[in-house]
Amino acid sequence: MSAVNIKRLNSKDAEFKKVLLASLSLPMADDAAIDAAVVKILARVKEEGDVAVLDLTKQFDRLNVASVEDLEISRQELERAYQGLSLEQKNALDTAAQRVRKYHERQKIEAGCHSWEYEETDGTRLGQKVTPLDRVGIYVPGGKAAYPSSVLMNAIPAKVAGVSEVIMVVPTPDGARNPLVLAAAFLSGVDRVFTIGGAQAVAALAYGTKTIPPVDKIVGPGNAYVAAAKRRVFGTVGIDMIAGPSEILILCDGSTNPDWIAMDLFSQAEHDELAQSILLCPDQQFIDKVQASINQLLPDMPRKKVIEASLTNRALLIQVQDMTQACEIANAIAAEHLEICASEPRQWAELIRHAGAIFMGNYTSESLGDYCAGPNHVLPTARTARFSSPLGVYDFIKRSSMIEVSEAGAQTLGSVASTLAHGEGLTAHARAAEMRLKK
Repeated sequence: MSAVNIKRLNSKDAEFKKVLLASLSLPMADDAAIDAAVVKILARVKEEGDVAVLDLTKQFDRLNVASVEDLEISRQELERAYQGLSLEQKNALDTAAQRVRKYHERQKIEAGCHSWEYEETDGTRLGQKVTPLDRVGIYVPGGKAAYPSSVLMNAIPAKVAGVSEVIMVVPTPDGARNPLVLAAAFLSGVDRVFTIGGAQAVAALAYGTKTIPPVDKIVGPGNAYVAAAKRRVFGTVGIDMIAGPSEILILCDGSTNPDWIAMDLFSQAEHDELAQSILLCPDQQFIDKVQASINQLLPDMPRKKVIEASLTNRALLIQVQDMTQACEIANAIAAEHLEICASEPRQWAELIRHAGAIFMGNYTSESLGDYCAGPNHVLPTARTARFSSPLGVYDFIKRSSMIEVSEAGAQTLGSVASTLAHGEGLTAHARAAEMRLKK
């Protein structure tokens, strides 16, 4: 049994911070080439519409159809896919959908997703009007693997928010349609589904074509081409975030079964060769046990090659001084998924400021969050958890300020506005306020 060569660090090392930050960075050699290709694709779809979508879908997904209408899946077919599932699959999908919906319905109540208003003593009324977006596009990956869970996580909060029309795009290379993905679209209330993917799908959603209507916002993860396209169309439409390779950071006090920790590290490594799995632990002997578990468990994994490449190139096993320092380092890493495998996880969770999602306790594997716990699994990556949040109901609404100034209020506010406007040299602003003052 050959050992997987995983980089080890110690927080006491003089160059620790520098080496850690360098290890978090992604290789950028292909970024310019990808961006250049995406620019051409976006321009083609914007100019040629359906014609470009058909040609690019034929080129990249090997689908040769007469029209974009032939790439749309009807609601009836979505329902047939759902009804055709095994009882076990249907029950699992139902349970996951119910839990995701329940969580986001609660989020809608608690996260300021409602209109509100208050009245001041002079009769002036101020508030906020919250309205859902009209039309949203969700991108669901469909190349190397199929992700019904991504359908639930993107579509359900949009529908809970009140979005009128949800349009889903999903690549189906060689025409292979995944029944679970289609069933998830049916359960989530997706309105229209097109079997297109890549940058051309993002372009079609952003600019619209004869067949595919333009949306107001595009959400959902994808490959590097999808990410580059989303970055390019931002401004024409809204986007949720630029998703990078998946990440897991595990804080462990050494009290957990090392096999569990090893498998949790695998759970992200199997996504992609560029996925990153990191363990922070104060116990060197426990880190050795995790390494032994990795070596023992890896040979039986179906995606062994992907996991091994990810662990060899990007994983880190880090010995820290104590769990307090582990939390400090975790805040610097700002990981997408943060597991706290410890005897008292909430004690350490109090010290965490930056993480996409926090999984507390030895029984809370990250995979439960991916599928059925309820909170959203579309999370900020690449240290963007320092300033970003998980996808949620709030991503599918917008806020309008409501201002109704009374005659009495205009006397007080008009004088204030006049003074400030004159100070900025904006005379018309000042006079617009002054005209409403009583002489």
